Amino acid sequence: MEKIEVGEIFTIIDENDQENEVEIIGTVELEGTEYAAVSFVEDIQQENDEEMDVFFLKVDLDGDFAAIDSDEEFDKVLAAFDEMMDEEE
Repeated sequence: MEKIEVGEIFTIIDENDQENEVEIIGTVELEGTEYAAVSFVEDIQQENDEEMDVFFLKVDLDGDFAAIDSDEEFDKVLAAFDEMMDEEE
């Protein structure tokens, strides 16, 4: 499996078939699954932390990104990222 790197930029297609460039701003492994926190490149370039949308994607065995299926799983990933960010400050 190819390792994903913080700072990597890739294009996702949203539900309206619009292409959006996103950048990986962090990764965390939880219960054997890797997750990536991503944000829109244009938000990052504006450097306005209050307006930056961050969302999480699950990394599957092929290194592809998938949506997080449940609120419970999302809450666990969010808590892990919050903990990681607190340690970095």
